[in-house]
Amino acid sequence: MLIRKLFKFENAHIVRGCSTQKCSQNIHGHSYKIEVLLESNYLDNGQMVYDFGLTKRYIKELIESFDHAITLWSEDDKEYIEDMKRHSARWVELPVSPSAEQFSRVIFLMVERVLNCTGMVNGERNIKVHSIIVHETETGYAQGFREDAYSKLMGNINLENIIFSDEIKFEWSNPNLWEALLENKLMVNPKKV
Repeated sequence: MLIRKLFKFENAHIVRGCSTQKCSQNIHGHSYKIEVLLESNYLDNGQMVYDFGLTKRYIKELIESFDHAITLWSEDDKEYIEDMKRHSARWVELPVSPSAEQFSRVIFLMVERVLNCTGMVNGERNIKVHSIIVHETETGYAQGFREDAYSKLMGNINLENIIFSDEIKFEWSNPNLWEALLENKLMVNPKKV
């Protein structure tokens, strides 16, 4: 069974190397809609795949990290990256270009890491990220699946190479959230959410 949770954020970026000059040479923004699709063949004690309320903490916080921020590609011009960081308190640096396709891969890996660090206490079983849909516009979206998230052909995404600004970390319920997730030390207890 599939369940879907929708998140939204406003974000700015440049997608270098794309065909459209306006997108590849200019900072521009989008009103993103992110669909997180989770799957399981089992239902928990509440007869749910995964309680939607559980997504309101770390999954939501990580996705909202991109809200009113600029997303930077670590391989972009170093002077540009430093200027953006100097003039924006909210930024995220990715090891891949911030296209809708790459956002779907990045968010897939982030949500998967949160799920892997969640102590399931209500009979939840075999919950997996089915896919992530990133709506960049009203008419266009990218949908990333497990094989896409781990595809070396689409660019290696090492979670350790995703960097959040201090301003973003300060807004999290746990300012060490990302480091704890990277170390698999954040054991989220759903009963305390």
